[in-house]
Amino acid sequence: MNKESQQEGIKDHSIVLFHEKKVRRHWDDENELWYFSVVDVIGVLTDSVNSTDYLKKIRKRDEELGIYIGTNCPQVEMLTESGKKRKMLAGNTENIFRIIQSIPSKKAEPFKLWLAKVGSERIEEIEDPELAFDRAMQTYLKKGYSKEWINQRLKSIEIRKELTNEWNERDVKEGLEYAILTDEITKAWAGKSVKQYKQFKDLKKQNLKDNMTNLELVLNMLAEVSTTEISKKQKPSGLTENKRVAQKGGDAAAQARRSIEKETGESVISPQNAKHLQSKNKKKLTN
Repeated sequence: MNKESQQEGIKDHSIVLFHEKKVRRHWDDENELWYFSVVDVIGVLTDSVNSTDYLKKIRKRDEELGIYIGTNCPQVEMLTESGKKRKMLAGNTENIFRIIQSIPSKKAEPFKLWLAKVGSERIEEIEDPELAFDRAMQTYLKKGYSKEWINQRLKSIEIRKELTNEWNERDVKEGLEYAILTDEITKAWAGKSVKQYKQFKDLKKQNLKDNMTNLELVLNMLAEVSTTEISKKQKPSGLTENKRVAQKGGDAAAQARRSIEKETGESVISPQNAKHLQSKNKKKLTN
């Protein structure tokens, strides 16, 4: 999407522009995902007079795609041209990329090339994990973060991996249960759930850690590494027992947080997000 579209205010029901054409989207607050109108995306890529008919034709022509859409793309309430709300077929980013692969359009080619590039990079990273860190470093530098912040962020990725490996050993299911335990850790040390923390920083889909200050990252790492070490000693099993350990790990970081706040007289939990961090680094480099 163009720069103008990316900077547009986030709303539950909104329209973004892609090459001067409207694409309706809906923000799913619970799953923290944007859902885009499939018909609108097809209209952009094909210049079809009737995007709905075009969609019907490609679903019939490509049986595998038809099954994929039927299984993965929900009916989501969005605004019609007349301003009324109506449920229509929608897909998240992953779904849209899959649909794009089946559309013979020159406009779709850049997306296909991007997908191929991402796929090949992922294979390379599996063979050589250091590549993932190198790419992450370059990505964060391009976004405008300081090297000091990036070093903390990459260390936090390593610590998080150690924690999830430990959870895997303790009969914790990846996905929802990981999210529940992460929420317990965050509430314990920061006094806010992940959702509340993101709202405090004025975030939607963005990664919370990418929007933490250096100090917030350090305390979050302390909470996660404490959880890992306590888990290794206590050997909890299942979600309920691991929740208690997650709370203890978060409490360890909470004690450090309170000590820092007592000495500084300021809250560690900051409303600053990535925009503030990048702007601060830019000013530092220009001075």
